[in-house]
Amino acid sequence: MTSKTLPPPAAQRSAPHSPHAPVKSSTSGTRWRRAVGGLGTALLCLGVLVFVLPFLFTLITSLRTAADVARAPLGIPHTFTLKNFSDAFSQIHYGRSALNTLLITGLSCLSITVIGSLASYPLARVTQGWSTWVYRLFILGTSVPVFVVVAPLYLLMRDLNLLDNYAGVVFIYTAMFLPVAVFFYTSFIRSIPMDIEEAAALDGCGAFRTFFTVILPLLRPITSTLLTFISLQVWNDLIVPLVFLQDPGKRTVMVNAYSFIDPHTVQPTTLFPAALLGVAPLFVIFIFLQRHVVAGMSAGAVKS
Repeated sequence: MTSKTLPPPAAQRSAPHSPHAPVKSSTSGTRWRRAVGGLGTALLCLGVLVFVLPFLFTLITSLRTAADVARAPLGIPHTFTLKNFSDAFSQIHYGRSALNTLLITGLSCLSITVIGSLASYPLARVTQGWSTWVYRLFILGTSVPVFVVVAPLYLLMRDLNLLDNYAGVVFIYTAMFLPVAVFFYTSFIRSIPMDIEEAAALDGCGAFRTFFTVILPLLRPITSTLLTFISLQVWNDLIVPLVFLQDPGKRTVMVNAYSFIDPHTVQPTTLFPAALLGVAPLFVIFIFLQRHVVAGMSAGAVKS
């Protein structure tokens, strides 16, 4: 007796192989990804042009003669010269004003990082109610613009005999950017595991020794980011040195560059070279610190 093999049910039968259907879906998905990638590249190039074109225009105009700019401000340059930079260098007393700006920026960065890191450590570790309110007060200070407090600060500096003094300007910058430093450091310290400090405490380290030997070295990435941010703000600031430093020998680069702006006429071949000379040191500093800035921005993003 021979047994016949019954065919499988219709539901169990394998569907006929269609080689074109998955190829079509894969091809359409690849085309879609290419289209999205091309659009993203185009938008990225457009954004780069938006940021780069003003800088290129400033640089090219700084190298042109006044007659060439007057003939065609947005036209193709015909002659180039370095005389504009030499004239701006001498007129703004670049060497002296750059040293003044460097001194103010360096002292401000030092005081902000030291005081900010010391204040942030207890705010990040103490869990009592008063620490939360103090931290909120510091965060509230980041929303106060300098224009609102210029008049009270002027009266305070006058009563303290700190007008036309580097120390007064450094105190003002410290008060302005200390809330930002507390925000940076507190957020970063909270991402550091407590196990490290507990191990230091078992070795006999007190609070200050734990901070300086354990926590402070770990703050290096975020300190680089903070220093870059503060340096950009202090170096490019115009309001504080213009109001609180009246001595021409103590003026900063930006204040001297601002002196080229006339209410009625502006000479681009004089103003643009002065502005480029003013930002040149910041450009050099950022080139050397860009790796640390990126590391500081990504550090602490994921808690251990």
